Amino acid sequence: MKAPKHPPSQEPLHFLSVVIPARDEDGRIGATLEHLYVELRLHRIEHEIVVVDDGSSDSTWKVLEAAKCRVPTLRAVQNTDEHGFGKAITFGLDRIQGDAVVIMMADESDDCRDVVRYWELLNEGWDAVFGSRFIKGGGVIDYPAHKLFINRMANFFLRLLFHVPLNDFTNAFKAYRAKVIEGCRPFLSPHFNLTIEIPLKTIVRGYSWTVMPITWRNRRSGISKLKIREMGSRYLFIALYCWLEKYFARGDYRKQP
Repeated sequence: MKAPKHPPSQEPLHFLSVVIPARDEDGRIGATLEHLYVELRLHRIEHEIVVVDDGSSDSTWKVLEAAKCRVPTLRAVQNTDEHGFGKAITFGLDRIQGDAVVIMMADESDDCRDVVRYWELLNEGWDAVFGSRFIKGGGVIDYPAHKLFINRMANFFLRLLFHVPLNDFTNAFKAYRAKVIEGCRPFLSPHFNLTIEIPLKTIVRGYSWTVMPITWRNRRSGISKLKIREMGSRYLFIALYCWLEKYFARGDYRKQP
C-alpha cells in the first residue's frame, strides 16, 4: 500500500479544532495555549482549542481557567469519564465543532507552526496529514537515546507489517478531517496506543493521507506520562487488531465512496 500522490478534490475546510490532552501540565500548558493562539490568529485560521484536563492533581485546571481571558478560543473541559491519554483525546474528539482536527501535546514538544501547515495540507484535499520527525526537514531535540531506539524499532515493525511508507506512526501530533475521525470509530485505546490506532485505521479504511516533516522537542519541565514498559503489549494489540481488519474484514469498515 502506498500513500496517494495527489489529494482528491474535496470541499474546503472552514473551522479547525485543536485537541490537547493535559494531565498535571500547569508548568507548560499556559505557554502552549498562548503560542498556539497567536500562530493561528496570525494566519487568520478560524479555530477552537479544546483542552481536556484528564484528572490533574496540580493546578492545571486553574491555569486553564485563567488562560481564557488571554485565549478567547479556548474551550477547557474536564474528563469526567475514565482517565488515560487515549480516553482524554477521545473525550475531546467527542466535543469538537470543527470540520478538521489536529491532536497535539500540552508540553510544547510540538511546534505550533506545524499546526498551520497541517491546516494548509488538509485544505489541499487530503483526508489526513501525518507528521514525521524522521524525514528530511523534520527533527528531534533532546530525545532520550533509549526511547529513540525503541521508537525506531516500533515504527520499523509497523512499517513492515502494513507495507506503508510512513516511519512515525507513534507520534501523536497528526491532523484529520472530522469525517475521518468519525469513520475510524470506535476507538479501543485508552492509553498512548491511540497514537497508532487512529493513523492505522485511517490507512486501512482507505482514507487519503500524506506526510510532512515536523519538529519535536523534549519537554523542558514536568514528567512524561508515557511508560514504555506498560505500553508494549498495548501497542502490539492495536497493531494486530488493525492488521486483522486490513486482511480479514473484507472491507466492511472501509471509507464509502
